Amino acid sequence: MSDVRKNRIPVEIYGQQYMIVGTEPAEHIRTVAQLVDQKMREIKGKNATLDTSQLAVLTAVNAVNEYVKMKEQLEELKRNLNQ
Repeated sequence: MSDVRKNRIPVEIYGQQYMIVGTEPAEHIRTVAQLVDQKMREIKGKNATLDTSQLAVLTAVNAVNEYVKMKEQLEELKRNLNQ
């Protein structure tokens, strides 16, 4: 068995309740949920005709796009430090 304690944190994302389970601190989990909720509302505000599934996919695409950009920036910073 694992000695890592998992947190079970109830959150609300876009009007739905979820129980998020993870090893991250509760405040981290709440922050992530809040950011997902904000991004969903931002995207919905720009295109009110999206259904929930479309909205979820576009939110995921946006989040992964931001992740990839940040990862590329980090790699560039690492290369610059090694020069």
